[in-house]
Amino acid sequence: MSGRRILSLWFPRLAAERVMRRRQDAVPVPLAVVGDRNGAQVLVSLSAEAEAAGLSAGQPLRDATAICPALLTVAADPPAEAQFLLSLRRWAGRLSPWVAEEPPAGLMIDLTGAAHLHGGEEGVLARVAEDCEGLGLTVRAAIADTPGAAWALARYGGARVAPLRSGDAIEQEARATRSRAAKRRGWERGGGPPRVVAARGAEAAVIAPPGRLYEALADLPLAALRLPGDVVDRLTRLGLRRVGEIAGIPRAALARRFGADTLRRLDQALGMEPEPVSPARPPMHFAVRLTLPDPIGLRSDVEAALDRLLPPFCDKLRARGRGVRRVLFQGFRADGGVASVEVGLARATDSPDRIRPLLHLKLDQIDAGFGIDCLRLEALATEAVSPVQHRGQIAVTEQALAGASPAPGQALEDLIGRLGARLGTEAVLRLHPADSHVPAKAARVLMAAWSQPHDGPWPAPAAPRPLVMFRPEPVEAPETPDPPARFRWRRRDFALRMAAGPERLQPEWWLEDPDWRGGARDYWRVETEGGERLWLFYGRGGAVTDRWYCEGVFS
Repeated sequence: MSGRRILSLWFPRLAAERVMRRRQDAVPVPLAVVGDRNGAQVLVSLSAEAEAAGLSAGQPLRDATAICPALLTVAADPPAEAQFLLSLRRWAGRLSPWVAEEPPAGLMIDLTGAAHLHGGEEGVLARVAEDCEGLGLTVRAAIADTPGAAWALARYGGARVAPLRSGDAIEQEARATRSRAAKRRGWERGGGPPRVVAARGAEAAVIAPPGRLYEALADLPLAALRLPGDVVDRLTRLGLRRVGEIAGIPRAALARRFGADTLRRLDQALGMEPEPVSPARPPMHFAVRLTLPDPIGLRSDVEAALDRLLPPFCDKLRARGRGVRRVLFQGFRADGGVASVEVGLARATDSPDRIRPLLHLKLDQIDAGFGIDCLRLEALATEAVSPVQHRGQIAVTEQALAGASPAPGQALEDLIGRLGARLGTEAVLRLHPADSHVPAKAARVLMAAWSQPHDGPWPAPAAPRPLVMFRPEPVEAPETPDPPARFRWRRRDFALRMAAGPERLQPEWWLEDPDWRGGARDYWRVETEGGERLWLFYGRGGAVTDRWYCEGVFS
């Protein structure tokens, strides 16, 4: 662990200050972010003005509004806060490439070998405080040898370090003697406590001296070890309140009473157990742009620019083994406006010939205005793609591939993509067989762009099924189980010519379906004297009882 230095950043008002950055009030008002805790509305994040009014995190909302009637409340938005923390992680990448998130409001940065690039550790803290002040964020920072120690000092070190009782001063310890003082280590004789760095904009900026973790952590509360709340409460009831008080307890007894995780957290903070900083892998980003010397406005010019953008765009995808599913094409106008179109593909691809036709369908939506001087192509959604193994050992030239017709499956995917570009991806549907003997549930409706076609022939039904099916519609007929000689349906009178059946279908008793609950149906295929072929049934239970209904029409 020698030489390793970790920087921990904690943003205690992250959620509230995120909202304040978006509001940009001329005069800051007391603001609180409200979340649900065990069914109660409590304050989860406060602005500095709200804390100055006497409010605190974890306070019930009704008590807070009674104390501060002018309090402005905003509902918590965890996804947006996580995205904001991700943005801060990218900002922290200027300090070191090794940055990890500590949700919900912290960052952990490995400064080993990088602090000297910013003027040393004090220069790093000064730069962090200056940047956060410009961003309108409150930050507490600490540098130590281990992530656990840096985390503890950032959250519990405070802006001021409590005076240490060295025993060398008579006003601190009246019974101190020179013989007892001679046995103390260098730290206890007054050397090297954690330094508080005066960094403007930071609530606390602490630097723990290298190799002095115990001295830096001894006076901190037990919660600084990242222990569960119930373990801290049990230790507190025994009179143990600080880290230094449990460090001297026999390890076997401590693990037996409070679990091995307590020892693990203590060892991680003191550097006796390794704790790596695992930075999140940067998200894959695929985008290309073309800056033009003069603005363009003709469709032919935009198409020519698109032809120049697609090959390098697909080369980037191919190099990472990815295929694009959604593509954004943007045109930046000379007047500062942006015109954009977005298309989706039925199957992830890295081929320019499959992306180009879909974008051409929407190029008319791009308003050139006074001219476009920059074009940009970006992949919004990508998927992993695998090379296709072609059967046989026939060498195929690029010219032959360019002139060959696409495979049937690829042609269907291209058709789905073109229909989706015009109608919307969600409007193009396909059917899949379902495992149900109920005719109305024999197929599932799926979005074609996000599903695969059924592999194999469609399962044959037990009996002929109508071409068009709909919800059961009442038929005016005698309430007898025999097919009616005459009946009325949809304001028309019909005379029976022929009937085939019955086919009795039982309900799916393991599912909650009010239409089928408690009864069966007897289905008949009937043909009327006018030539209509209908699918009638006589209901024997549930919502359709002792009546005739029509559920479909044969071709």
